[in-house]
Amino acid sequence: MHVPTEQRHGVPSLGVAVALVMVGIASVQLGAGFAKTLFDEVSPTGIVWLRLATSTVVLLLIARPRWRGRSRADWLTAIGFGATLGLMNWAIYQSFSRIPIGVAVTIEFIGPLLLAAVGFRRARDLAWVGLAALGVVLLGAERSTLDPVGVAFALLAGAAWAGYILLSAHTGRRWEGLDGLAVASLVAVCLLSPGLALTDTGELIDPRILLVGAAVGLLSSVVPYSAELVALRRLPPATFGVLMSLEPAAAALAGLIVVGEELHGLQWAAIGCVVVASIGATRATRQPVQAEIPPT
Repeated sequence: MHVPTEQRHGVPSLGVAVALVMVGIASVQLGAGFAKTLFDEVSPTGIVWLRLATSTVVLLLIARPRWRGRSRADWLTAIGFGATLGLMNWAIYQSFSRIPIGVAVTIEFIGPLLLAAVGFRRARDLAWVGLAALGVVLLGAERSTLDPVGVAFALLAGAAWAGYILLSAHTGRRWEGLDGLAVASLVAVCLLSPGLALTDTGELIDPRILLVGAAVGLLSSVVPYSAELVALRRLPPATFGVLMSLEPAAAALAGLIVVGEELHGLQWAAIGCVVVASIGATRATRQPVQAEIPPT
């Protein structure tokens, strides 16, 4: 029997690759929803630490990075990558604790979107930035229901996301396979650890909290990382970027299903604006930045 070459080499079909990306998106946002259910018992910092610690252990076991023979530039790149990874996750979970998940992810998405605008070749493509700005204005129309501190944390997460995208490319050139991501995750865990002394030293030894935190780590990091790694063997970066643009809508649905967060009509319209703007920006750039989007 003839077996297609792409299947023999572990390359999925187009349909399977798209399904894997969608599974990754759903997994990330469900993880965020389950994390939010613990915020009454554990601080966002504690949940982020549990999530990153879980994914770090798994990544280190899978990648088994080479530690010796690394240059100073290699280590500085990995440390910077880890710092942005930790800041991005810490800030967005701080935002989740204050505003709806869908709104937080929508605001956060502005960071990668503005970074994509740097690659625009035509002035008319700036219309996508304008559409995203309209989304932000629509969210502002509902400002009476939004905690401004939560909005600020979402903006900080978006800025860190843009930095993560830039540093991921440098890390990929200096570290093989998943080595750089594994080391960066370890750096992020180390940087967040001192904060635990001020928040959750007692709560984190609760077996139930540990179990749910580990599940969040698997849902938000391990499952999507693995699914996207396989999917990218088949999908062009532009197609991957378009699919990832559905993140804000998926986040809103996860917030509704898991946490019961109901959004107003203008908030759904704002999410729609940002999703469409992100799709348009992805198609307008030569090398879409969404191809480097990590789970948040």
